[in-house]
Amino acid sequence: RMSRSCLSDPSLRIVADASTVINLNASGRAAAVLRAVPNRLVIVDTVLAELRTDRRTGRDDAAMVRAVIDAGLADVVSLGALKGDHFEALVTGPAAETLDDGEAAAIACAVEEGAVAVIDDGKAVSLCSRRYPNLAVASTLDLFAHDAVLAALGRDALADALHGALQFARMRVPPQQEEWVVGMIGHDRARSCVSLRATVRFGLLSIYPDSGAR
Repeated sequence: RMSRSCLSDPSLRIVADASTVINLNASGRAAAVLRAVPNRLVIVDTVLAELRTDRRTGRDDAAMVRAVIDAGLADVVSLGALKGDHFEALVTGPAAETLDDGEAAAIACAVEEGAVAVIDDGKAVSLCSRRYPNLAVASTLDLFAHDAVLAALGRDALADALHGALQFARMRVPPQQEEWVVGMIGHDRARSCVSLRATVRFGLLSIYPDSGAR
């Protein structure tokens, strides 16, 4: 069957950027997802600081992620504890070749620890593929799409979580996972999710005639 998630090695830690935390929080099922995924979540303190200062979502994402950390579902790593110069290399230089502090910190940590970087920004993903071709990169959707998450939440609750992340955080959906997402949430809800490509939202029945929620 189609691979739903790239998180195939449970021994690898996963390092999230701010968008991942925001997507998980918007789903309303952050703790349940993190309990189910076998990979241990790591958050760099730079990302926590970014969440504290960014209130655009209307939710207190910093408080939500702190609750996840206090529940023992994530570890915090200090940017200052990283020994390499990857962070500096990712935040200095031409704008086209640099990232914001949170994304850069997550990637630097993942590179140094041999972990998986969980990032959703297309520019950051592209930069990783050029600079760190051996780095494993996942998206927030790979967390939701993990078989263990479907088993733990059940189809209906997972569909609701996906819809929440899409609707309230505009979660990015990689093209190869669009069909699965539409099949999970159904055509009607997919049409209202503006982070899905327009061709997916408005050409659903012709593109994915058999992928509606069952």
